[in-house]
Order: sequence, then C-alpha cells, then structure tokens
Amino acid sequence: MNETVVDKTGNRKLWLGGGLAAFLLTILVGFVIFSSICPCRLTPGGLLFGDRVETPVADWNTTTANQENLCQLQIWAGIRPHSINLNCMATPEGELFLSCSVCDRKYWAARVGTDEPAVLRLGDLLYPVVLNRETDPEIMDRAFRARVLKLQHTDLDTMVTPRPPLDQERFDHWWTFRVTSRT
Repeated sequence: MNETVVDKTGNRKLWLGGGLAAFLLTILVGFVIFSSICPCRLTPGGLLFGDRVETPVADWNTTTANQENLCQLQIWAGIRPHSINLNCMATPEGELFLSCSVCDRKYWAARVGTDEPAVLRLGDLLYPVVLNRETDPEIMDRAFRARVLKLQHTDLDTMVTPRPPLDQERFDHWWTFRVTSRT
C-alpha cells in the first residue's frame, strides 16, 4: 500500500510539472506571436524582428528614416522587451531624433535613462542604438523642424497627428531623444 501512495504522489508531481511546462511554453509562443504582430497603432509590442545592421550609421539620411511613416523602437522595461511605433526624423546634418509629444505621460519614456541601449527598426532592418533625451533648446528646435518637414510627406493613412503647418513652432510639451548607433 505504501508503494501506491508514493506512485500517486510521483504521478501528481509529473502532471504538475508537465502542466507548468506546457503553460510556460504557451506563454512563450504567445509572446513571440504577439511580438511578430505588434507594436500596432497604439498597442505596444515585445521583441522586434528583422535583419540586424552591424555597421554603425554616421549619417541617418543614408537610411530610410525620413521615408518610413513610423519607426519602431524597442527598449527593455525591467525584464521584458517593450516596443512602440513613433515618428523619427533625420536632420539635414544626418542626426536622428525620436518625436514624443506629452512624453512625461508615456510609459516608455520614463524607462529611458542616459545612454539607454535600444533597437530601432526602419522597414525590415534593425539598428542597435543608444538613446539620450535632448534638452538643448536649439537642438530641439532643429529636431522639431526636421519633424515638421518629414510630416509634410507622410502618408495620411498612417498619421496619428495632423500634418503641421510649415511654420509650426515647437510645443512646450514636446520631447525628443537623440539616436546614435551602438558599436
């Protein structure tokens, strides 16, 4: 009779372990599927997939940054990847910036520290990058001007903000992050 009790306990542990493994595998597969679909219009995603570009970018005008309606950014939020859609724009000088309106209320922006490692996707290409919030008003104005110019040519179907007039001044609530290649 003792062997029967031990056998039932062993079977129970086997079933619990198998159930836990199946549950974790389901979550992992679900996360990979979710990551392949999102970030969506307003829903953040997980991992970004694409072909990784290993060569550092010195001039972002040589990429598709100003041709892409939206760029995708992946940061790490604690132990998980967090990706979003947002506008990025290259200045005539070849610098790349991210646009963030009312950024003090954005989940991702609160998690970006100094020299924050990230991944930027332009089309199907992944660029390992470093982010830094830009606070110099002159540089912010240059980045905002690049934003206004880019939005003049953005597809209306993918725009989440109205097309700004060419003489639009930078908003007080607008933040920008400088994007540089990570080596």
